[in-house]
Amino acid sequence: MYVPTLGGGDRPLYLALADAIERDVASGALPPGARLPTHRELADGLGLNVSTVTRGYREAEKRGLVSATVGRGTFVASDATAATAMVAFEPAAPGTIDMGLASPLHHLDPDLAGGFRRIARRKSPESLLRYTDPRGLPEHREAGAAWAARYGVKTNAANVVVCAGSQHALTCCLTGLFRPGDRIAADALTYPGIKTLASMLGIRLAPIAMDDQGMLPDSLDAACRRDPIKGVYLMPGVQNPTTLTMPPARREAVAGLARKHDLILIEDDAYALTAPERLPPVASLAPERTAFVAGLSKSVAAGLRIAFLAAPRPFLKPLAQSVLNTIWMAPPLSAELAAAWINDRTADQIIETKRAEAARRYMLACNAFENLRFRGKSGSFFLWLDLPEPWTGQAFENRARQRGVNTFGAQKFAVGETPPPRAARISLTGENDLERFKTGLAILADILRETP
Repeated sequence: MYVPTLGGGDRPLYLALADAIERDVASGALPPGARLPTHRELADGLGLNVSTVTRGYREAEKRGLVSATVGRGTFVASDATAATAMVAFEPAAPGTIDMGLASPLHHLDPDLAGGFRRIARRKSPESLLRYTDPRGLPEHREAGAAWAARYGVKTNAANVVVCAGSQHALTCCLTGLFRPGDRIAADALTYPGIKTLASMLGIRLAPIAMDDQGMLPDSLDAACRRDPIKGVYLMPGVQNPTTLTMPPARREAVAGLARKHDLILIEDDAYALTAPERLPPVASLAPERTAFVAGLSKSVAAGLRIAFLAAPRPFLKPLAQSVLNTIWMAPPLSAELAAAWINDRTADQIIETKRAEAARRYMLACNAFENLRFRGKSGSFFLWLDLPEPWTGQAFENRARQRGVNTFGAQKFAVGETPPPRAARISLTGENDLERFKTGLAILADILRETP
């Protein structure tokens, strides 16, 4: 049985326990997925009160070191030793080819000069520099409703809140609709940005098993029966990182379970507009309980930092309050530019242009990885590559970095104690230069012919 050595000093014992777990995880004495003793077993082994061990485990969970599930126990988190953030704050080595971050092909962004000239011709453009309603100006919310309709969400301006990008929209959802200690169900492999955000806010993510159609309804139902789940985070179209698309029947099942268990749904279809098919969003099946994030970063221009939250009336006040508490309001100047491109359909043209370029890159990836198993879609910004044994996602990511290519192993996307598969997400859009992209593909394919 694992019995840590608690350090001396004046620190409270529960913090000393959390520190010991952190130290042993870092050293490899506690590997990802390892099961820790029960609270009672460890209390007996250390001669502590059970309540002290409970507090220590809770502190370790806050630090992202362990994951606890009622009825199963406490496990070392799968990403406890991995860098979960999508962006490294340390500069990459000179010449690094970026095939990790799924950037939206910036060289194909809309004409900014033309957009600014249009704003300058607007009546009273100086009004865009003033404080406004935290929900956004009426005309911007109207454009947001039109943008949500591109995803299949039927709404109106009164039910739209303007946010400073999709990550800010998710922040508003978690701070406005949930509280620290709440549990939100998420795919067992999910967007790292929701993982780091939930951890920062003290919200726990409950991993839900997946199959080739996405989140398993039976697994979601069981989790809701076992734990006090309050919400569900979904990416049903071109799921990040697996590129899976949830079929209509599965969407209906998830919506039905949300009603059954009174769950708040957060639907983040960041990449749905890059897919050739358009399926009804879960928001159209359960509009009374779904906050839908309609962003522009991945499909139009990331630097705009504009996204629209389409939500039912009971959600609007807490969401607007979250905007007010975080940034007061999304920048009206950026929202004006976004609204102009939505209304004159520049945004739609940009999406088609970027989808065509992504499709071109997808075919190059198909050729580079022709003898390997992977999942992707023509037009999507990334693919999910199965790694041959004995490669792991972490080993592959490390080796690629040594060879000058940045990519993301599966451990970055694993939720809780979910064992990460032997896989990696390969960005097709991180490099604007096509020749550098081809070089990156060749290096990754070459690595997989090596022995790790």
